[in-house]
Amino acid sequence: MGCLVLHKKTVSFVALFLLLLVISSNYVLYHSSFGLQSLPGDFNGVVVGSILDLSLVAPLLFLAWQRRFSLKYFIVLMATGLIAARFIIPSEYFASFQSVMWLGVGIEGLLILFELSLLFMLFKNVPPILRRIRSSSLPLLFSFSRAVNEKFPKQTFIHILCSEMLMFYYAFGTWKKKPNDEANTFTLYKRSSFVTFQIMIIHAIVIETLGLHWLLHNTSMTLSIVLLVLNIYSIVFFIGDIQALRLNPLRVDDDRLYISFGLAKRIEIPFRDIAEIVEDAHILQQKVPNTTIEFIARDFETVHPDLLLILKSPVEATLFMCIKKKYKQVAIRVDNPHGFKKLVKERVEKAQKGLI
Repeated sequence: MGCLVLHKKTVSFVALFLLLLVISSNYVLYHSSFGLQSLPGDFNGVVVGSILDLSLVAPLLFLAWQRRFSLKYFIVLMATGLIAARFIIPSEYFASFQSVMWLGVGIEGLLILFELSLLFMLFKNVPPILRRIRSSSLPLLFSFSRAVNEKFPKQTFIHILCSEMLMFYYAFGTWKKKPNDEANTFTLYKRSSFVTFQIMIIHAIVIETLGLHWLLHNTSMTLSIVLLVLNIYSIVFFIGDIQALRLNPLRVDDDRLYISFGLAKRIEIPFRDIAEIVEDAHILQQKVPNTTIEFIARDFETVHPDLLLILKSPVEATLFMCIKKKYKQVAIRVDNPHGFKKLVKERVEKAQKGLI
């Protein structure tokens, strides 16, 4: 298993290296004196090679890096590569291949129309989704996800869009809400400086944004605007993440655990699926395998989980941007470990006896 995980990581690393090599080499070819001197008199063959690199090779390498293979995803990347070719290859070389760029634009346009139709369906179903959320007793991160999944079970674009809506909701719409302090809930961050660390990152991004925007706005307005948008998005995400962490503590229900760590990850674990609870300090201090998801607030100090849940079979977790991944173990660190361990053990014992 360890060799398999190492092999997958090696493949991803090699794919990322080759992807960066393909993009950078094509850029250098047309935007450096060395590259321009290397171009032959009849440059059409070189341009065709660059178009193939950006529309076929680069998308395949990107998919290999992400380990996410989907025909729709590949078509989107291919169309993006065709459009990118227009910006990488100078217009005097690209003049004979303008139709290629418009092909990419056409494909992107059709995909955008398709996504807009999904967006219309989403807004049409907002009222029933909100009613479903209000009638649920689950934490918002879980009730919202369930309500959306019931209406759009296989629409990845809708799920990603809804995760972005959650981010903006927590960043701007939850400042008057108070954290849940019920007896069956446990916070994950108060034994650390995690929130303080996040606020420091926000301050650093703000300072970097002001500095870079001032330096670049005269040199490259486009790059300046792109970095500004990305930094603003990052700030909104960190604010929403802090609020989601505060307002969604770990929850122990009668038959399952609801665990989330801000907007970054969440998982739902039925007690009947827990095979073992590990409390041995020696085991908990070891490096966790790749099949373990951690719900641990980390800052400047090295910390270890309070317990490790070994599952009977892998359970699916939802990560950032609605990425799904299954895990065999769950490492947890809470602010009240004694009360949490006691409650979880009671629920697991009941589940083993068939009382849950």
